[in-house]
Amino acid sequence: MPQTSRETHTHPPTAAAGSPQPRGRAAHCPEGRFVGRFATTGTVYLVGAGPGATDLITVRGLRILQSADVVLHDALISPEMLLEAAPDAEVVSVGKRGYCVGSTRQEHINEAMVRYARMGKSVCRLKCGDPCVFGRGGEEAEMLVHAGVPFQIVPGVTSAVGVCAAAGIPLTHRDAGQAVALVTGHHDPDSSDCTLDWNSLARMPAVVFYMAVRHVTKIAARLSSSGLSPDTPVAVIESGTLIRQRVHVATLGTIGVVTECAAVTGPAVFVVGEIVRFRDKLMALASGGLESAVPLVNENRGLAPTARRKSQGVST
Repeated sequence: MPQTSRETHTHPPTAAAGSPQPRGRAAHCPEGRFVGRFATTGTVYLVGAGPGATDLITVRGLRILQSADVVLHDALISPEMLLEAAPDAEVVSVGKRGYCVGSTRQEHINEAMVRYARMGKSVCRLKCGDPCVFGRGGEEAEMLVHAGVPFQIVPGVTSAVGVCAAAGIPLTHRDAGQAVALVTGHHDPDSSDCTLDWNSLARMPAVVFYMAVRHVTKIAARLSSSGLSPDTPVAVIESGTLIRQRVHVATLGTIGVVTECAAVTGPAVFVVGEIVRFRDKLMALASGGLESAVPLVNENRGLAPTARRKSQGVST
């Protein structure tokens, strides 16, 4: 990969007096409008990058990433995906990593989006998964409305859907899962911040918890005490859709020990329900392993050349 002059930052730079005007490269809008060269205010695109693998971003999302003046990206966006940004784009990390010290404060992210847009630049706010599924996309869109900044939401494949599919777990199935709940597991179940209705969740055919690695044991205990059998099949899928993907299958009663022994770290999703049993069925029927039965991220024919060279496959 040839060296480029791309400017990168780990946090949004502060505005300087006499900042230069935007260089004028227009970013294509799917509806046919163009912004950048003649606009007084640029457009912010809240783009879903997909569940992890570089080649699982949508075509629209990729086009916006490739044409944006500024890319403000989450911490978990892969370096390979960022190579798709224009060579002269300003690429800024504004990532949050759960409970980690040093994460970018949301107000700083908001300020950066508004400031760059008011400079007339097209801004790709690149977010993991789907912007509006536990990605603060709704909050950021609301902020942009109040600031008078034009924006578009570009959907992405949310982690629950993409990661479970790549692991051979269908989220819905006529025989086992006619409904699914997507739930944040970020808050400690014992804290006042957690307002989940555990009795209702225990009655759901399938539940997928995001950001739950730290609280898997407590979540399992809450579901059990709410009536869900400790023999219910569950899975924790770590680094889903990536080459380092690991799938830990257990029961509700044993998953805490399993994840502790396996030293599971994020990012991961925690899947609860009978749908988990389909993974074993797929593996048993696949002559060449699960990757032959579920070839979701191994074919890269539709991706741009850079990402095709750098794409990450699935490992089970």
